[in-house]
Amino acid sequence: QVQLVESGGGLVQPGGSLTLSCVASGFAFASSAMRWVRQAPGKELEWVSLIYTGRDSTYYAPFAKGRFTISRDDAKNTLYLRMNSLRSEDTGVYYCEKAPWGASPRGQGTQVTVAS
Repeated sequence: QVQLVESGGGLVQPGGSLTLSCVASGFAFASSAMRWVRQAPGKELEWVSLIYTGRDSTYYAPFAKGRFTISRDDAKNTLYLRMNSLRSEDTGVYYCEKAPWGASPRGQGTQVTVAS
């Protein structure tokens, strides 16, 4: 069965950085498009970044472009999200998902809190 385990969140000051990880199992990770989504308190789930199979095929939401970098290590079945220049509005729970979106359960997510 599909399993996604996110980690790497935490409390960071504005302007700081974090790297999130998502370890995948139960499916052909190397053949799967993956994405990060997040949910801020009291808000809808929103898409953050997407990576297809092939490292150059990456896409970002406008708020993430230039600050976040998505990557994958297919040998380790792991998806990453490097987040720089963090802002208070980046606070939320971050989840990874596999394509097709919504067809598989999400992991537990990892909490990111940006506060001074």
